[in-house]
Amino acid sequence: MANKKKKKKAQVPFRLNILFFAVFLLFSLLVLQLGVVQILNGETFQAEIDRTSNDYSEIPVPRGKMYDRNGNLIVGNNAEYAITYTPDKGTQAQDRLDVAEKLAAYISIDPGDDGQYGLTLRNRKEYWYLENTKTAKSRLTDAEIDNMDNGEQYSTMLERIEDEEVKFANFTDQQLEIMAIKKELDKAMALTPQTIIKGPEVTSEEFARVAEHLDELPGVNATTDWERAYPYNDTFRQFAGRITSESEGILAEKEDYYLTRGYSRNDRVGRSGLEEQYESVLRGRKEKIKYTTDKNGTIVDSDVAFEGQRGKDLVLTIDMELQEKVNKVLRRELKTAIQNQPYENRYMDTALAVMMNPKTGEILAAGGQYYNSDKNKFKNAGLRTITSAYSPGSAVKGATVLAGYESGVIDPGDYFYDAPIDIKGTPIKKSYRDLGKVNDLDALRRSSNVYMFYIAMRMGGEFNYQPGKSIDFDPDAFAEMRNYFSQFGLGVSTGIDFPLESTGYEGSDPRAGNLLDLAIGQYDTYTTMQLAQYVSTIANDGYRLRPHFLKSIHNPISHSEELGPIYQTNNTEVINRVDMSEDYIQRVQEGFRQVFQESGGTATRHFANKSYKVAGKTGTAEADVYDDGEKVHDAENLALIGYAPYDEPEVAFALIVPKAGTGNRHPINHEIGKGILDAYFELEKGKEEE
Repeated sequence: MANKKKKKKAQVPFRLNILFFAVFLLFSLLVLQLGVVQILNGETFQAEIDRTSNDYSEIPVPRGKMYDRNGNLIVGNNAEYAITYTPDKGTQAQDRLDVAEKLAAYISIDPGDDGQYGLTLRNRKEYWYLENTKTAKSRLTDAEIDNMDNGEQYSTMLERIEDEEVKFANFTDQQLEIMAIKKELDKAMALTPQTIIKGPEVTSEEFARVAEHLDELPGVNATTDWERAYPYNDTFRQFAGRITSESEGILAEKEDYYLTRGYSRNDRVGRSGLEEQYESVLRGRKEKIKYTTDKNGTIVDSDVAFEGQRGKDLVLTIDMELQEKVNKVLRRELKTAIQNQPYENRYMDTALAVMMNPKTGEILAAGGQYYNSDKNKFKNAGLRTITSAYSPGSAVKGATVLAGYESGVIDPGDYFYDAPIDIKGTPIKKSYRDLGKVNDLDALRRSSNVYMFYIAMRMGGEFNYQPGKSIDFDPDAFAEMRNYFSQFGLGVSTGIDFPLESTGYEGSDPRAGNLLDLAIGQYDTYTTMQLAQYVSTIANDGYRLRPHFLKSIHNPISHSEELGPIYQTNNTEVINRVDMSEDYIQRVQEGFRQVFQESGGTATRHFANKSYKVAGKTGTAEADVYDDGEKVHDAENLALIGYAPYDEPEVAFALIVPKAGTGNRHPINHEIGKGILDAYFELEKGKEEE
């Protein structure tokens, strides 16, 4: 019994030794592993701890400016205070709320007329959630927590916040302001500056307070921004166009176009006019900032990768002094006509005019005035010279005569007897009075409708017209006549450097009577710009030039208001030479001269004594006013086109006044014509004297 006890005692130390040995081995393995981690892989793991990444952000720069042909600033940039926010990559909603709460102590947000800061129900629910996170989470079931991802849980929690819990009365004004600031912060994308408030909304005191406390406002910066400025106010502003706001950002319908060209979603871009047309050069080159962030997305360093450069400047063909004078003349004559005959001219509300250099296509002025009778106010409507089309009446007769020459249905000097045209089944058509025997020059000088009717009938296949009987007629004559007209720019795009242009209305009823109306400008419609291009083509010996607003593009000079070196010039571009004999063109030029200079000319008594010697054509077209299909007023469109001096044209013009009353009236088209030509030549004389 005693031996057994001794043997049992001897076994206990042996087992302990095995245990100690096992512990020793494990400890040795641990030491070995630590050695491997520290000695062999230490640098690798330390690099992972210290790992950073580089990200780039682009800061928008001011857009290029626009100047007129004389160096006068049309569109510029005004610097203004701005408070911006650039979040880190890992910034969370709670982080933005913390910034908003601190920022609210230094700035104020306009609450709006209703005092509600433009806050939506969702804005209020998101704020309530951040302030009551535990309560919101308690409204989720265990199954929802297990089966929903974070996004689904968040949406469900917001849905379960009762509207009553977030009504405006439940929040203080300070809380509402914090929400409004956070709403702006939430628009910011990682490492991309977002403007919170700027311009008049930021006082100098607020700007200074924020700048002083930037160290406690992560991501916030007190800087300067810019806003478009218009020294000439509304004059030419429609043509200059507008840009989007930062909240609008790039245009949704062209999102892919902008994003593939390096734009950010909140970049301001041209959305109309010349701002849109020349967006690629006006936008400038953004300043590129390199941000160094740690693995948590926190910015640890930043540096300018390369400096930005504001957009290139445009020098336009427009003469702003002339533009202002043209608008003044349009207002004056529109007002005079309405005051002289308020009843007859009760539907007259618009006057439009374009002036351009027929040798270069440069647009010197494009003016329009609209009269609002309810408010008794005038408004700039120059854009209608491109977007609104009207029947111009006899102004197109130069093109009709040339179509007659070229199609071979008449020869220069051919005579017709001007008496009413009576085609069976068609209302009688005639000139303003019987003019007797007229040739082509007489027809232009005295504005014979009947002469044009004969051209149209012959182009349609009728060479033996007899009063009261039907005529032979080929509907293809419409296409033929329009083809000749289009060579002058009538009924087709002018090619102008502008994103919006009407080409007018083309009648669709191919009856013989309508072809006769087409020949005297009372069927299809044309814009004032098309009429200007048409008369310029005649003045320019048959060469149709592309009208343009851009004269040259200039590189900007840093920290200077002066124009920089030329980057690109916009040269004269010939679209086409009309397919007609030069002799034919000269024949019509003579007819146009007689309209303004010879006895019996429809414009002679208004212009014969002018030293600048005009050539061109008058125009009157029926433009009766209808209401619900019922005629309520007899009205006419009054047009005038021309160029001066007729022997060496330096300016061409076209103007139209729609819906003028009939009868003994103020000769508004002639008065406008004299007014704008007087203004042009007076300005040119002043420049020569200088």
